[in-house]
Amino acid sequence: MPSVPKQSPIRSFSSDTLQQPAANDNTSSAERRLREAEDRLRDAIEELQRRQRSALGLQPPCEHANESCVANAIGNLCQTFLLSYGVRVGIGILLRAFKLARRQSYSSLLDLKQLVSEKDLIVREEACRIGLLFGGFTGSYHALRCFLRKYRKKETPLNVILAGSVAGLSILALDDSNRRRTLALYLLARVAQCAYNSAKSKNKFHLWGSHWSHGDSLLFALACAQVMYAFVMRPESLPKSYQDFIQKTGPVAKPVYKAVRDNCRGLPVDLVALSAYLSKTKASGSVKPVEFPSIIPCSIIHPNNHSCLAHNVTAASATFRKTFPLYFSLTFVPFVVLHLQKFMGSPARTCWRAVQNAVRSTSFLSAFVGIFQAAICLHRKVAVKDHKLVYWVAGGLAALSVLLEKKARRGELALYVLPRAGESLWYILVNRRLLPDIKHAEVALFCTCMGGIMYYLEHEPDTMAPFLRGLIRRFLASKISTSGPPSNRSTSYMYLQNLDARKNPTLQDSQDTEASASEKYNLESIPGL
Repeated sequence: MPSVPKQSPIRSFSSDTLQQPAANDNTSSAERRLREAEDRLRDAIEELQRRQRSALGLQPPCEHANESCVANAIGNLCQTFLLSYGVRVGIGILLRAFKLARRQSYSSLLDLKQLVSEKDLIVREEACRIGLLFGGFTGSYHALRCFLRKYRKKETPLNVILAGSVAGLSILALDDSNRRRTLALYLLARVAQCAYNSAKSKNKFHLWGSHWSHGDSLLFALACAQVMYAFVMRPESLPKSYQDFIQKTGPVAKPVYKAVRDNCRGLPVDLVALSAYLSKTKASGSVKPVEFPSIIPCSIIHPNNHSCLAHNVTAASATFRKTFPLYFSLTFVPFVVLHLQKFMGSPARTCWRAVQNAVRSTSFLSAFVGIFQAAICLHRKVAVKDHKLVYWVAGGLAALSVLLEKKARRGELALYVLPRAGESLWYILVNRRLLPDIKHAEVALFCTCMGGIMYYLEHEPDTMAPFLRGLIRRFLASKISTSGPPSNRSTSYMYLQNLDARKNPTLQDSQDTEASASEKYNLESIPGL
């Protein structure tokens, strides 16, 4: 190992501070040469270990200590299943508590029959499927890694890719093909993000405009434009649960959306359904819909408010009240389950931060709804004919509300909405026979993407988003049963472990997770939860 240059004694502070930058440069240069020497030493030790194992016909040592490969895989499966199951059930219980509190039935919060009864809290099957998805992947991934390590007698990136791809078959635990497709497209976006970051870090490729400070907001706007266009004009291209969420969040009724859709396509408006809806509003008898209008007026879109401004304000405030419990649950429950010790250490601080994050996210969604409705009303003030492109533009404008979120959160939201937009576009192209309809294509796509995700996690972790990296490592972490490294491991192996921890301490699960998502460990970014 090259010796570090000898530094001159440190002089006392004086007015001649011009020597400090030179000293700092010498220190940084010495540290850089030391890191390079450590890298060369690590490579040499790893190569020596590979040659020794090859000469003796031995396979690389497994990472689990004092237990068999089968026991390690089963233990990780059970632990991850219980963790995933607990997160989903915890979210359901908290949402049920908010629902009871909204009815001002505070005494029922202490009644377990009303709080967790199977009649009102229908999460058992869904929680089990989510547990089987995550637990099945974790257990099979660990088992396949050990099998490939022993069968091939070497540890290469191909082992990681094969294990991740085959373990991806755990997606079959979800019986809904729409949810499987959404999850597969979400991972496809993540793999593309990792591949792009990897190529950019190696100066091989980068997109024009990638240095823009609001590139993530632009991606979010394009995805939201497609999603809102699909919701108004092609609702069948979105998952049923996603349709219901947008419908409940927004202030416009289903018969009105159908009338707008028929009007844009030049079809006659369903007067029976529209008149039945209007008869239940304040505009009953004062608004007479026609079969072929040039445009659906504001008096039908928001019949309970004659003022467009009052309607938009009411819509935004109603959205805040409806969605705050959801955002609070998705922020608070996962953090408590995944970081129970930290929560027990400072529960008040955790609750306060969960409330702050929930208020910020709910404000963003409320502003989204208000801007979308305002854009639609403004179009009716200046135009006499409707067009389906209006709703695409309105969705893009409403997405500007993402600027209320933190910078780190905007990219997560963009990659959360992007799969929905891709799924909608996929459905439309298949429906128009521009793409073939391949059975179980979402399963193959998910398996392929999981192979890529695990490769980047193991070999290029810096290319992954910190939130996703910390979350996967949390679920893939081995059981807390290791008492230390196995005695048959060499001194060189121990040196490599210490060297890696010294060079990149974020490889430790707890540090990595907290450095990436300590402010908002929000599982709403994972489709399927």
